Amino acid sequence: MFILKLLRLICVCCFVCFISMFKKRHNFSLISRELLSLFFLFLFNLHYSTVQCQRRLSKHVSSEYKDEPRRIMISIILGGVTGLGCSVIFAFLVRCVVRYLNRTPIFKGPVIFYPKIEPKTLQLALTKENSLLGSSPNGKYYKTVLDNGLTIAVKRVTLTPFESNSPETMRRKSVKRQIQNELEILASLRHRNLMSLRAYVREPDSFSLVYDYVSTGSLADLMNRVKENELQLGWEVRLRIAVGIVKGLQYLHFTCVPRILHCNLKPTNLMLDAEFEPRLADYGLAKLLPNLDRGTPECSHSCSKYTDKSDIFSFGMILGALLTGKDPKDPFFGEAASGGSLGSWLQHLQQAGEAREALDKSILGEEGEEDEMLMAVRIAAACLSDMPVDRPSSDELVHMLTQLHSF
Repeated sequence: MFILKLLRLICVCCFVCFISMFKKRHNFSLISRELLSLFFLFLFNLHYSTVQCQRRLSKHVSSEYKDEPRRIMISIILGGVTGLGCSVIFAFLVRCVVRYLNRTPIFKGPVIFYPKIEPKTLQLALTKENSLLGSSPNGKYYKTVLDNGLTIAVKRVTLTPFESNSPETMRRKSVKRQIQNELEILASLRHRNLMSLRAYVREPDSFSLVYDYVSTGSLADLMNRVKENELQLGWEVRLRIAVGIVKGLQYLHFTCVPRILHCNLKPTNLMLDAEFEPRLADYGLAKLLPNLDRGTPECSHSCSKYTDKSDIFSFGMILGALLTGKDPKDPFFGEAASGGSLGSWLQHLQQAGEAREALDKSILGEEGEEDEMLMAVRIAAACLSDMPVDRPSSDELVHMLTQLHSF
């Protein structure tokens, strides 16, 4: 009886260990059925072995009393080991089958997330000559009009270097499935300050990503028009743009689970609608694009090597450009007298009490607005701090910027 109790205790311990191990690696709701089958199979084999041993004991107890306890112990141990081994193998096979049945299928045609887009219409539109909006190392942007009159923007990118003649077919399928899962996550995101992924089409060596078309263009286009005196952009509009950008970052950093890092925040990836409300583009593509052209020095490495504070650094560059009217890559900031960067220049002027010298002369106006802009200079300097820990979070920035003006 002591041996039986000991084996039952071992059985329970093994069961607890399996649960803790699988909970770290797998979804418990999926594994629980496998663990239960493992547990019951083990108990069944143990019970069967125990019954057989008891029968042998009752049959031979009179004639082989001295040798029978050793045989009983060996039978119980062998039965338990055999039952445990069979149960583990069975649970492993069940898990493999469940994984195979629940795997994400690879879609061949257009994948649509927007009811106004039809697969055949989109496929036909992509085969036509479309208007080129711009290009970058990440891909080319096109404007196209569907048969129903809807205007869309299409970005064609090579998300991963698929080799058409590679013998590793299964590996390529797993990579495609991983990319498809990532795109479906991005398509599920909804926020006023994000460019929504409306559809995508997988091609032999690339993907076509479909977004809403924004007629105003990017923030880079807007600032160029301001620099050439084609457009006047007041402080209120510039502050609205800054607040919209940081609200989009706040959503990615604090609402999305797991959090999403933009990794490529720059004026060319900030689209503006007719009311100058910004929408972040290219967010979440860093882990999919092999040659991502990142906009700031901190984004020159893999996205896995930096945190959300690197996105804040990028935002500081954009806020500095809105305040000064200058491109952060302007040769002026590279000179020693300027400190070698936009951030160093702003920090130097602020410490010297000359922050007003940094402001774009075209937005200098009422005293109340100047106070707001000077406070914004301090915020931009904090975002551009060399130490990431000294930079505010996107959540803090939303509060700081909205306090400057009523929205």
